[in-house]
Amino acid sequence: MIKKVQEPFERGAGILLPVSSLPSDYGIGTFGKEAYRFVDFLRSVGQKYWQVLPLGPISYGDSPYAGTSAFAGNPYYIDLEELIIEGLLQLDQVKSVDWGNDPNTIDYSALYRERFNILKIAFHNSQHNTEKDY
Repeated sequence: MIKKVQEPFERGAGILLPVSSLPSDYGIGTFGKEAYRFVDFLRSVGQKYWQVLPLGPISYGDSPYAGTSAFAGNPYYIDLEELIIEGLLQLDQVKSVDWGNDPNTIDYSALYRERFNILKIAFHNSQHNTEKDY
């Protein structure tokens, strides 16, 4: 029996950049407009792949490789600007938070302390349904 030779995979180039390293005014990079801008840039220069580090919630030590779940997404990557656009947050609520002193580093203590409070406000402002069949 003659075996069919599998076609080789197409080669492509890309970059490894953690989502957290994208620019942001809110302490950490997100899947917001900067992520879209980065993907558009990659395409414009012929790159085919964006490799990200694990995207799950992190635990003590702030390492993406020591996540608390392989199935959950990290809430730090939720775009706060989108929540403002959707009317779930007010700009002054987000701007008044101390996200850290240095925009070139991530202050995980500030994120842990503040991010969940902001996300709780957005959740309470949403039209979430607590009915049994929801």
